[in-house]
Amino acid sequence: MKIIGEIVAIEIIAEGHGIRELASLRERYGYGNWRKKKGVALVELPDGSVAEAEVHWYEAHGIGKVKLKIKRWI
Repeated sequence: MKIIGEIVAIEIIAEGHGIRELASLRERYGYGNWRKKKGVALVELPDGSVAEAEVHWYEAHGIGKVKLKIKRWI
């Protein structure tokens, strides 16, 4: 999966202790102000086709986006 262009319509879903995976994020990537976010982006699939999808990821200042995944096709 490859994101083409920018992610738009970004919203915060959860932050801090509201994140279920907070302990594993801190263990793997370090301490930070973790937020779970969602947005809409064009995604290029392994077969070369392009589709619009809702994507979710975790993000912390100084660490960046991690664990990006497609939640649904639009």
